[in-house]
Amino acid sequence: MIIRILAIGTKMPSWVSDGFQEYAKRFTAGCSVELCEIPAEKRTKNSDIPRLIEREGEKLLAAIKPQHHIIALDVKGHAWSTEQLTRELKHWQTDGRHVDLLIGGPDGLSKACLQKAHGKWSLSQLTLPHPLVRIILTEQLYRAWSLLNNHPYHR
Repeated sequence: MIIRILAIGTKMPSWVSDGFQEYAKRFTAGCSVELCEIPAEKRTKNSDIPRLIEREGEKLLAAIKPQHHIIALDVKGHAWSTEQLTRELKHWQTDGRHVDLLIGGPDGLSKACLQKAHGKWSLSQLTLPHPLVRIILTEQLYRAWSLLNNHPYHR
């Protein structure tokens, strides 16, 4: 199974790349996590924010692989516990699904992305910095994977 994180934003600090890689490399051949960075639209003080969100959404939708299960990260989504995420991961594996997880830009996901998604997941009711979301998301996926594989990581 391949889990792809499609994220708006490039040029992250090295600690973000290091954090993502630290967890991504822990998955075995049966499951892998990939990061696909998509450039954000340039913002100025006079930017048409709804139009920028729409353009970023178009880029995300273009990056989605056919037949992949799509989950949008959205503050209004379901707040899964570790156990619920583990059940979701098992369900995706059992169904033989690859998954695309969508992370919007600084102003969130477009309506088109939210409509295309098969589900919505909220990591927190807090507003988290987008670079940090990549690390938290990958760590939580690894934690769920470790539970499914009886790995001692989750204690």
